[in-house]
Order: sequence, then structure tokens, then C-alpha cells
Amino acid sequence: MQIGDVASKTYALKLAYDGTRYAGWQIQPNGLAVQQVLAQSISKAIGQKVCVQGSGRTDAGVHAQGQVAAFSTPFWNHDPIKLVRAINRFLPRDISVLHCQRVVDSFDPIRNAVSKSYRYTIRNSNVPDPLRYGYHWWIPRELDVQAMQNGASQLLGTLDFKAFETLGSNRKTSVRTVLKLEVTQSDALAGREITIDIQANGFLYNMVRNITGALVEIGRGRFEPIWLDECLRSRQRALESQTAPARGLCMMNVEYPTSVFLDPDHYPSQTVGIIGTQPRSLSDGA
Repeated sequence: MQIGDVASKTYALKLAYDGTRYAGWQIQPNGLAVQQVLAQSISKAIGQKVCVQGSGRTDAGVHAQGQVAAFSTPFWNHDPIKLVRAINRFLPRDISVLHCQRVVDSFDPIRNAVSKSYRYTIRNSNVPDPLRYGYHWWIPRELDVQAMQNGASQLLGTLDFKAFETLGSNRKTSVRTVLKLEVTQSDALAGREITIDIQANGFLYNMVRNITGALVEIGRGRFEPIWLDECLRSRQRALESQTAPARGLCMMNVEYPTSVFLDPDHYPSQTVGIIGTQPRSLSDGA
């Protein structure tokens, strides 16, 4: 790509943000979006308006520590690492650029992604944790983690996840491949945390939060794990299961093939994501 006689370069950014005060990632007329704030900060850093694309449209209140965004500019001739510092100077404290790397001009953060990973955090304790309230779903009643783990095993592989898609979505297909779905527990302040880690080649709208809600119903003892298989076959949203609150969800990582990066050996792979060579993803909307 060129602007006039000056060649434009494309950069991929790895971002972390607290989504509490934002209306989601995508620019919209009725609220402040992370995409908007980032684009404005990049423009101030390089002295040029830019168009920023993200790897996934996180909803209002959803957090990220591995969102990937991309933009092109002919007006930056320094090391990409210096661009990290330049952009962070103009960002609010609830958004940070963690890493920057040159990518091919055709780079598309959505279409080039081979997988994405999310984590949902539940606080399972009689008392709330005031320090982390904005980052988990507090459930006082004890959950059966073993039953939740058994349920999670029902959702691995290439399946039709229509039953875990919020109504109103217009996806061409509801088939997705879940590569990992793990439920673990650990000690936390006066209680315990339960984390649900999911990696897939793409996500339907609210898919992670709907899966979490279903696993919680199993943990509460309302259903046996086999119920999830029945949900999959029905292709209908289960009215007994709620969509988990947005505040407990965090976008953790996005993986890309090495072919999209320029000089990939110059940067440790974990700074942008675990770089693989799998088939490219479908779409995202967890």
C-alpha cells in the first residue's frame, strides 16, 4: 500500500484493556468504544488519522489481555517497539498496548486468525471479593466442578453450536471447532475461583458466556452433563440457562500463522500469541 509516493506499513498491536467503562470494542453511536479511543491515541502518536481493525468485537464490559488490532501508516519510520511507548502516552490507564510488530500489508486480524482463546472467571464463595468484583461472576452457592468438567468434555471438537448463540445473529454457519475447554479451580480470597478456558477457531455471538451459563447450571445440579448433548442436538437456546455476565469474560489470546509477520524471529512468539499454522478461523463474537 502507498500513500502518494510514500510506502505505507502495516502494524499489528497486542492490547490489554479493562472493559468496565466501555461500550465494547467496536465504534458505535451510543457509547465510548475501545476501538475509538485506540484510533485517537494512535493518531496523536503518529500525527495522522488511522483506521483500526480488531480481531474480535468484545461486548460492553468484557475485558482483554490479548486483543489484536491492526492499522497502516507511512508516517512511522522507527522501531515498532518505540511505537508501543508512543501510543501508550496518549491512552487512558485502562487500555495498554503490550506489543507491536510489522505484518504483511494484506493482514486482516479477523480473517487471518487461526484460533482465539477466552477465559471466564467465577468466584464461588459465601462472601464477595471487593477487590476483583469487576472481573468475575460471584456465585455464593457451591458448584460441582467435577460435573462442570464432565459437561465441558461434551463440547470439544467440531460441532454445531447454534444452541449457544444469542438470538438475532446472522452468521452463515453455527459450526465451530472447540480445541480446548477446561474448567479448573483455585484458592482465592476467603473462597475459591473457577476458571473456564476455551480455545476455538471462531466464536458465535455470546457463545462463551452462554456455554458458561450452561456449565453453571450443571454445577448447581439442575442438569446432568449429558444435557449439553441434548442442547447441541436441539439447536435451540435453553431457556433454563442464562448468559453469564460480561464482567467475568476476558479475551486472552489470538493465534496467527507465521507467514503474516515480517521478521517473526526478531520477537518472542508469546508477545503476539502462540503462532501456529492451522487453518484460518471462521469468525468471532464471544
